Amino acid sequence: MSTPFPFTAVVGQDDLRLALLLNAVSPAVGGVLVRGEKGTAKSTAVRALSALMPEVDVVSGCRFSCDPDSPDPGCPDGPHAPGAFASRAARMVELPVGASEDRLVGALDIERALAEGVKAFEPGLLADAHRGILYVDEVNLLHDHLVDLLLDAAAMGASYVEREGVSVRHAARFLLVGTMNPEEGELRPQLLDRFGLTVEVAASREPDQRVEVVRRRLAYDDDPAAFAARWADEEAAVRARIVAARELLPSVRLGDGALRQIAATCAAFEVDGMRADIVMARTATALAAWAGRTDVLAEDVRQAALLALPHRRRRNPFDAPGLDEDKLDETLEEFGGQDGPADDGDGDGDDNPDPGPGGGPGGQPEPDDAPQGDGDAAARPEAGEGAEPQASGGAGEQSPARSAEPFRTKVLSVPGLGQGAAGRRSRARTEHGRTTGARRPRGALTKLHLAATVQAAAPHQRARGRSGPGLVVRRDDLRQATREGREGNLVLFVVDASGSMAARQRMSAVKGAVLSLLLDAYQRRDKVGLVTFRGSAADVALPPTSSVDAAAVRLESLPTGGRTPLAAGLLRAHEVLRVERLRDPARRALVVVVTDGRATGGPEPVALAGRAARLFAAEGTASVVVDCESGPVRLGLAGQLAGELGGTAVTLDELRADSIAGLVKDVQGSRRAA
Repeated sequence: MSTPFPFTAVVGQDDLRLALLLNAVSPAVGGVLVRGEKGTAKSTAVRALSALMPEVDVVSGCRFSCDPDSPDPGCPDGPHAPGAFASRAARMVELPVGASEDRLVGALDIERALAEGVKAFEPGLLADAHRGILYVDEVNLLHDHLVDLLLDAAAMGASYVEREGVSVRHAARFLLVGTMNPEEGELRPQLLDRFGLTVEVAASREPDQRVEVVRRRLAYDDDPAAFAARWADEEAAVRARIVAARELLPSVRLGDGALRQIAATCAAFEVDGMRADIVMARTATALAAWAGRTDVLAEDVRQAALLALPHRRRRNPFDAPGLDEDKLDETLEEFGGQDGPADDGDGDGDDNPDPGPGGGPGGQPEPDDAPQGDGDAAARPEAGEGAEPQASGGAGEQSPARSAEPFRTKVLSVPGLGQGAAGRRSRARTEHGRTTGARRPRGALTKLHLAATVQAAAPHQRARGRSGPGLVVRRDDLRQATREGREGNLVLFVVDASGSMAARQRMSAVKGAVLSLLLDAYQRRDKVGLVTFRGSAADVALPPTSSVDAAAVRLESLPTGGRTPLAAGLLRAHEVLRVERLRDPARRALVVVVTDGRATGGPEPVALAGRAARLFAAEGTASVVVDCESGPVRLGLAGQLAGELGGTAVTLDELRADSIAGLVKDVQGSRRAA
C-alpha cells in the first residue's frame, strides 16, 4: 500500500482541513462538499485524513464491519457471537463516477433468491465504507440516482436493497466527502443541501506559500516514507486530538443563547427548511469539542455558519455560493446569547489545526474570457436605444447588452427514443423508469422482470424434476426488464451576434430567452454549448459542458456588431456536433439557432446558409430556430431557415406562451414528413 501524503503537511487550506476534522470528530455533522478548481489539494487532503482516523474494532469475519460492543441486529452476516473481534484502520473507500447501482449498494443473487429463498447478498461500497470514509471525486458528475442513494444512506445510517420482494438492510454510517470542480457543472440545490458543510478552495497567490507547496511535494515524491516520517509527530498529535474531542463531545453544552443565534442566523439568510439549523448546531458543538471546551461560544456559531450556510443560499444555478459576513456579524451581535460564558470569544484561532503555512498546490483559473470579435475591430461607443445598424453595412462592435429577466420555458425535446445519459428532457431507454417489456440479459442481470422470468421457467418444471413448492429456475430463464425514462441531451446554442441583432432592446430580449433556455437545460441535466457568429467568422464561445454557469457568463459578455456569417455559424456548429458524437455517441443533440435569419457577407450568403442547414437535416439532427425578427415588415427568413434545417421556428414571444407546448409535435411531424 502506498504511503499517503501527510494531512498535517498540506499547506494552507485551513477551512478544508477544519471541515474534514470536524466530521472526523462528529460524523453526525453530515459530510463535506469541497468545491474548487483542479490542483488545489482537494483529493490529497481527503485521502490523507484516513490516516488520522482512530482504529475501529469490528466483529471477526463480518463483511459489514459491525461494532462488537453493539452489533447491528439486522446484519446480513448476523447474529454475531460475543467476544470475537479484531482491530483495523478505518477504511477509505472511493466511489468511481462510473459506478453502477449494484456496485454502490450491493447485489442480490436473484437466481438463488427465487429458487432457494436464500438472501445471497454481495456487499457494495456502502458496506465497505461503514465506520470509515466514503470519498466521491467529481460528485457533480455522478448520476443523480446514485447521488440520491448515497445521500439517503448517509442520512439514515443504513442501506436498503429491494429486489422483487427480497429485502436486505445493513448499517452504513460513514464520513461522506465529495469534491467537485464547479466549471464542470453544479449539483442540484436539493442535493447541495444534503451535504452538511461546504468549503471553497483556491490556490494561494503568495509566492512564498507556492514555493513551500512545490518543495513539500517534490520531497514527498522523492521518498514518500521518509517524508511521512518527518511529519509523524504532528500526525500523532492531531490523531490524539480527534480522539480527545470525540470523548469530550457528549459533554459539550449547547445553550439557549447559542441556539437563538443559530436560529436567527438561518432565518436572516432565508435558508429553506430546518436542516441548516441542525447542521449548524452539530457543527458548533464539534467546534467546541475540537477546541477542548464544554460550552459553545459565539465564535463557534460564526464558524459553523461560514461552513454550513453558503451552499444553502444558492437559489438558482447562476447564483454563486457565499455569505455576507457583515450581515452575519450583525445578526450574531443582535441575538447574543444570555447564558453560559461570554459569547465574544477572543478569536485566537485555537479552533483550527496548525500543520503549516497556508496555500495549496495548483492555481486558480483565470476569469472566463469574453468572446472576442475580429482582431482588427476596435470597440466603438454603443448605439442609442433602439438604433439598429444595417446588417449589410458592417456595423462596428458594440458593448454587451444586459440580458432581460429569465422566464420559464416549456420543454423542447428530441423526437424518438434515445439511450443516452440519464436526464429529464427526451424519451430514452434507461435503467430507471417505467417498465415497458423484457429481454434476455446482456451481461449481469440488474433489473429482474419477475413475470417474464416465471413465464420462461414454467414450461420446464416437469422436465427439471420439480417436486416441492419452489420454482426451479435456471440462468436461461432470467429476464431483464426494459425501462423507459428520460435522457439528458446536448443543447447547442447557435447565437447570431451580428449588427442586425444589435439593437439594445432586442439583444437584451435574446439574451434573456437564451438564459431561460439555459436554466431549463440545467434543470433537465443537459450538456450545453455555445457558438456565436458575427463579423466574418463564427466562434465556439463555450465547448459542450455540463456547466451552465459558464455558458451564462459567456452569454452576458457577448458583444455584437458586424455582418451576419450565418453559414459560418452553422458549419461551426456542425463541426462541434461531429466531434462531440465521437466523444459521447449515445447523447443526442438539440440545436437551438437564435437569429433573425438574415445572411450577409461573402458571395451568395443565403445559398451557403441553406446548404449548411441541409447538413443538419440530412443527419436527422433535431433543431429549433428562435426567430428574433421584429418590426412591422418581416421577411420570414428564420422560418425558411427552419425548413432547411428540418426543424421548426418559434418567435421570442412564443417561448413564453402555452403555444410552445405544440412545438415538440411540430418537430416530430416535420421529422416524419422528411
